[in-house]
Amino acid sequence: MVYIFLADGFEEIEGLTVVDLLRRVNVKINMVSVTGSSIVTGAHGIGIEADILFEEADFSDAEMLVLPGGMPGTVNLMRHEGLGKLITKAADDGKILAAICAAPRVLGSLGLLRGKKATCYPGTEDASFRADYRYENVVEDGNIITSRGLGTAIDFALALVTRLKGGDEAARLAKSVIYNHY
Repeated sequence: MVYIFLADGFEEIEGLTVVDLLRRVNVKINMVSVTGSSIVTGAHGIGIEADILFEEADFSDAEMLVLPGGMPGTVNLMRHEGLGKLITKAADDGKILAAICAAPRVLGSLGLLRGKKATCYPGTEDASFRADYRYENVVEDGNIITSRGLGTAIDFALALVTRLKGGDEAARLAKSVIYNHY
């Protein structure tokens, strides 16, 4: 199971592209609200109904945790104490952690990017980032997958599909959605 965490102010395209493309290849993905409400409002005022509230979720079946970026969504994710604990435990358990745009800062603030290659939205690689910054659209290092932002959301989602279902399935999906850059 894949869980994507939504906080008020998240970047809608980064979150929903992942959900959409993973569901197209039959990956089970739950949208998790960290707001205490089932409706989460994105950075551009779009309300999204989450599948489950953080407080109600059982993450024991998690294979991958995904963090969309956006502001103030990233800051709101960083402030969620329970999410920080969950991410740290998932890292200790070798689960896949994926973050796009400013959200790699969440992983960095937890010390999970030390000694890792990673990317993020340009200008958000501050002291909390703590990684070997790369200028690539998607960077994978061990169990961590990072990406730069809205313009790389399809690349990011396809990298997640590749990790979960293999490169052939990702290529088939890219072709089916008329994406020629993968």
